[in-house]
Amino acid sequence: MANNFSLDFAPDVRPLAARMRPHTLDQYIGQSHILGTEQPLYQAIKSGHCHSLILWGPPGVGKTTLAHIIAHHSDAQFLELSAVSAGVKDIREAVASASDLLQQQGKRSLLFVDEVHRFNKSQQDALLPHVENGTFIFIGATTENPSFALNNAVLSRARVYTLKKLSAEDLQAVVNQALEQDDILRQQGVTIEPDSLEQLCHSANGDARSVLNLLEVAANLAQQHQGCINQAVLKQVAPQMVAQYDKGGDHYYDLISAFHKSVRGSAPDAALYWYCRILTAGGDPLYVARRLLAIATEDIGNADPKAMEVALNAWDIFHRVGPSEGERAIAQATLYLASAPKSNAVYMAFNEAKRHAKETAHLDVPYHIRNAPTQLMKEQGFGEDYRYAHNEPGAYAAGENFFPEEIADSRYYHPSDRGLEKRISDKLAYLQERDAQSDRKRYERS
Repeated sequence: MANNFSLDFAPDVRPLAARMRPHTLDQYIGQSHILGTEQPLYQAIKSGHCHSLILWGPPGVGKTTLAHIIAHHSDAQFLELSAVSAGVKDIREAVASASDLLQQQGKRSLLFVDEVHRFNKSQQDALLPHVENGTFIFIGATTENPSFALNNAVLSRARVYTLKKLSAEDLQAVVNQALEQDDILRQQGVTIEPDSLEQLCHSANGDARSVLNLLEVAANLAQQHQGCINQAVLKQVAPQMVAQYDKGGDHYYDLISAFHKSVRGSAPDAALYWYCRILTAGGDPLYVARRLLAIATEDIGNADPKAMEVALNAWDIFHRVGPSEGERAIAQATLYLASAPKSNAVYMAFNEAKRHAKETAHLDVPYHIRNAPTQLMKEQGFGEDYRYAHNEPGAYAAGENFFPEEIADSRYYHPSDRGLEKRISDKLAYLQERDAQSDRKRYERS
């Protein structure tokens, strides 16, 4: 019995994002910082002599597509593994396929490993000899920082390229390209209003796959509006922007870094904004509270010692009253610490003292400040000539020294001229002047 239809006319049921996947560099949109016509990577791909590389960037910026394009320009067999599900056996099968093709036809292969950061060390090591001997071009894609996610052996054999979120202009170009070139959209007569195009691209947040998925849904709904994607259509399509926040990923640390640097930079409004970004995305407010405690000692110190108390109180309030009021307490502490005078003098002094203590750990405690609980210790000179500060004028033993003699002139703490530390600085300068005038110096320098 004859079929009444022809496969030649079967509709393309692939999603729009798959239908619009570029096949050549000329069709690829975005990443001009590495794929501009004068860039080395562009020229290497165009010449068909691309090296092994790692593509690092957020989802939807074209990592997989770029790997396909490199395979196309290199006339290479495209082999793909997902590090989520693949094991050493899968790697061996890919190696065998690439090796057979190379030996039998002299044709190269490209092995693309998606989410390569999911491979453990042994799986990563299994790739190395075949990358080195040229069995295949290796391309790994990752959303995680390769410096931490991949071992040094892999990084030394594959250059890392950072792919960025697509700009609004890039996404608009992606949408316009789809409207002009996709057969299904053209048959539907889909158009989009300028303000709706801008909103659609904004909702995609730099993700080309996302913008094409949104466009496809909007195009179907637009049939009720004469094929025009307008605000009425977008209200049904564009989801509320979901804040990007991965507790185990780089974006998490980016938000925390932005928060910390805003507090350190005395920018209370920015600090509050980043705190709210963390909360909006489901972050732990107590992590922010802990970071505030670190800021209190690292970036404020004695310029305003009350900052430590405010941060501790905010943490305590959160535990006592719960998230609703507790989050507000942390917001209050954020604004206080961001507005407080800044000094890293304590932080720097502590680090310098730790370093010096490690270098001079062999030096003995001076006899005059040793404890002498027994008669024998007293006879050996422990505590001899110790000057009890409270019995001295102004409760200060001018000229006394509490360091080992070899490092008697050491100084780590250099108070700033901000906040309370200005008064501390003045006080220490006064005491140093008294030391200089004293005729009872513990260690005289020749």
